[in-house]
Amino acid sequence: MTLDEELDAIFTARDRSNMAPTLDVLLALHASNPENARVLYEVGGAYDTAGQEKSALEFYESALAAGLEGDLLRRCYVQYGSTLRNVGEYEKSLEVFATARNTFPQSPALGFFEAITLHAAGHQNQSIASLLDIVVSFIHTPDIERYKPAISGNAGYIRSLKSTPAKGNVR
Repeated sequence: MTLDEELDAIFTARDRSNMAPTLDVLLALHASNPENARVLYEVGGAYDTAGQEKSALEFYESALAAGLEGDLLRRCYVQYGSTLRNVGEYEKSLEVFATARNTFPQSPALGFFEAITLHAAGHQNQSIASLLDIVVSFIHTPDIERYKPAISGNAGYIRSLKSTPAKGNVR
């Protein structure tokens, strides 16, 4: 079995309500593959799922430095940016999402999670406007197509409004 096949099997078998066995197996793989970008990413994801955000951040940063590519890189950006938001590092999260969206402009998931960070950081109007931009860019139904100019216009208007301070964080 290849390392990728082994990682796929571990991911498929994980129990999100009890991540300890998954972490044990992944940490053993990490010990024998300490520089492997995917192993680093998967360990980070397991820590994240287990609610250990600080440990997850370290592994995500190591995975990015190790050269993740393709869809794994996109997924790491989503998870890394979201985890930064969850620990209150909104500006850093927004920087990660800006980089990610430049790298993967066709990923609506990145835009959605960026909008959640904007909201958590107190930029509610920017958040709503960003979601409307995603609707215009990625939803192609007859009723949306008909109203795209109006949706875009409303996004611009909402973006121009002053946001009110956030009352709490969104996780």
